[in-house]
Amino acid sequence: MSSRQEQFSGTRDVLEAHQFDPEPLQEYLASHVEAFHGPLTVRQFRGGQSNPTYLLESPSGKYVMRRKPPGKLLKSAHAVDREYRVISALHAADFPVPRPYVLCEDEEVVGTMFFIMEFVEGRIFWELDLPDSDPGERSAIYEHANQTIADLHRFNYEQIGLADFGKPGNYFARQISRWSKQYAASETANITAMNKLIEWLPGNIPDDESATVVHGDYRLDNMIIHPTEPRIIAVLDWELSTIGHPLGDFTYHLMAWQMPEIGIGSTGLQGKDLVALGIPSEEDYVASYCAKTGRDDGIANRDFYSAYNFFRIAAILQGIAGRVRDGTAASVHAERAANAVAPLASLGWEYAQNA
Repeated sequence: MSSRQEQFSGTRDVLEAHQFDPEPLQEYLASHVEAFHGPLTVRQFRGGQSNPTYLLESPSGKYVMRRKPPGKLLKSAHAVDREYRVISALHAADFPVPRPYVLCEDEEVVGTMFFIMEFVEGRIFWELDLPDSDPGERSAIYEHANQTIADLHRFNYEQIGLADFGKPGNYFARQISRWSKQYAASETANITAMNKLIEWLPGNIPDDESATVVHGDYRLDNMIIHPTEPRIIAVLDWELSTIGHPLGDFTYHLMAWQMPEIGIGSTGLQGKDLVALGIPSEEDYVASYCAKTGRDDGIANRDFYSAYNFFRIAAILQGIAGRVRDGTAASVHAERAANAVAPLASLGWEYAQNA
């Protein structure tokens, strides 16, 4: 098993900062989740940086709890209520997400707001080159990942009950403003490339106001793959989902092909023999998505989107750095993420200069 696969797979004892008394939760589940009965045991998933995620096991089955982390939080971050809402809408529309059971806004139960969803049994791959698969399986998994994000972007968000889930239009302007503010609120060092991106991005937004449901963090380790078949049975971690620009969402996913090794333990596909692996090239993957979503002319302004996405991931990781500083980070690997901010900003600024 690769180190990253080992590092993030499975569960562990609940981190001290995220512990709570399970008794009130057990009582709550007994009255709010159909057929639930205790006794309840609680473990914490190793993966995930942002919202603490727990495996709940009982004689009636396995469940997953996502909760807001305790402590002082950035405004609008960790919106588990929004996550619950989008999962509920997509589940009703037959998109592959876990079945949602209940949202609890009463902070008395476990100390913060949380929701419960089904535990989906399957495989999570933490390495983009899928070292334990063969070329045929890799090819099929990447094709299904492409199909799944295309399906998401083809939904009419008003028809599935998400008309007021976000503001259509000005998506990039609002996102750049939001992440610039969040970055400033958690800044721990002066990073020149980040300052340049914050200045450059708002004046270079492409003139295209497409709007769809966007996942916001669509990547391989946020997907559960069927135990034996090469298909996605659940997309996880909808915390950053909103109504937004599909190309912002899709080009974020393309960072899998663009990300070099920068010390966060997340190696991209750059420099790998994709043909031998059975994984499509970035250009072939883009062409496949464009064919599925009716973009006959491909994707213009790709350097802008790449600059934007490297800026955005740097800002997200800076938020984790801020939580390390404040003692509320959910992952034992969070400090490593904090060290990646400057190299990511530099990559983003390179794309901006190319644009």
